[in-house]
Amino acid sequence: MRKKSRLSRWLVDRYGARVRDFFNRIVIKSSLLDDREVFESADFAYLRPLEAHWLEIRREADQLVEQIEAIPPLGDVSPDHRRLDYTGKWRAYFLWGYGLRADRNCDQCPVTASLVDKIPGLLTAMYSIHQPGAHLPRHRGVTKGMVTYHLGVRVPEDKSQCFIRVEDRNYNWQEGQFFVFDDTRHHEVFNHSQTPRVVLLLHIRRPLRFPGSWIQNVFFWGIQRSPFVQDAKSNIEEWAREMDKKMSVV
Repeated sequence: MRKKSRLSRWLVDRYGARVRDFFNRIVIKSSLLDDREVFESADFAYLRPLEAHWLEIRREADQLVEQIEAIPPLGDVSPDHRRLDYTGKWRAYFLWGYGLRADRNCDQCPVTASLVDKIPGLLTAMYSIHQPGAHLPRHRGVTKGMVTYHLGVRVPEDKSQCFIRVEDRNYNWQEGQFFVFDDTRHHEVFNHSQTPRVVLLLHIRRPLRFPGSWIQNVFFWGIQRSPFVQDAKSNIEEWAREMDKKMSVV
């Protein structure tokens, strides 16, 4: 790892919590959404086209699941996520990551890519695939400057074995329907079923008034240039190159 990257990580680890807490207080004061755990779908009417085209999104997801071993665990793309999934059962196929578009991956999923490209405030878009036995322990995200969206794409039939717990309440995904929550709230994810669970996961900027909107822009500008995101971006690009080599040999 480069010395600059090591220094940047040290600075984030040492001072990141202070900056995060200050930022989150400003966000809540400026937010156009209530400070709640789970949001009403009516607050996100502009995401309805994803529901309307969910079968097309699923067809593209099914092609990915067929080659699941070629899709890297999220911990390989973003090593900072290994603490959540040391077993490698959380696979992630990125279309966007913190405002950076993965063009090669988008070309493989043209319908999904064309839909997410139109979403205002999009930061991240990926197929989040939890293989049987996956479990993400209780954790929480960093910033209230964004909300997390899940569109149910492939959901195991036994809902008692596959669900997300936000704070102290369990929620089930429904195929073709979306679910939006604040991932700075403690949450835990289970797939103890015998089949993969697939959702289209988005991170979207929380709608804010000024001055929160200005601080939000500065915060995400810094996040994009942080070693955490830059290392993940390099890993995605390297993986895409390796995939292209394999396909050219075949």
